[in-house]
Amino acid sequence: MSAAWRIDAADFADPRLIALIHHHLSEMRGFSPIGCAHALDASDLRAPDVDLFTVSEGEALLGMGALRRIDDGEVEIKSMRTHPDHLGRGVGRHLLEHLITEAARRGARRISLETGTGPVFEAALHLYRRRGFEPGPAFAHYAPTGFNQFFHLPLIPA
Repeated sequence: MSAAWRIDAADFADPRLIALIHHHLSEMRGFSPIGCAHALDASDLRAPDVDLFTVSEGEALLGMGALRRIDDGEVEIKSMRTHPDHLGRGVGRHLLEHLITEAARRGARRISLETGTGPVFEAALHLYRRRGFEPGPAFAHYAPTGFNQFFHLPLIPA
């Protein structure tokens, strides 16, 4: 991680962010069976129960990730994405730590995520497993399929 990296609340007026959201949606829809891509578009990411964060270095947008409140004790990670120009630099790991810390600060007892199956998802799965996320049951509004996977990490509220 670079000391020059900063994490901010998303600025939806930033065209770089909108382009990254579109890239994320395009890939998730392209690598997921019909009806199995649960990525949020820009309007969904603006919902009152979602907080989107960005990682930047100078003028470069490195990545994004969101927390969506499920209930008072659980939050969900959404829209984790490193910009393609910055893969392999630890952006995802840095952002994941921020999201976990923020969830605990907000009093969450568990942080969960839904993701897909296949080679394109392996880097993210490795990151989540290495951080201690464990496979588990479907949560919130999700229904299990042969494609999606669910992971959970218990938290100690701050």
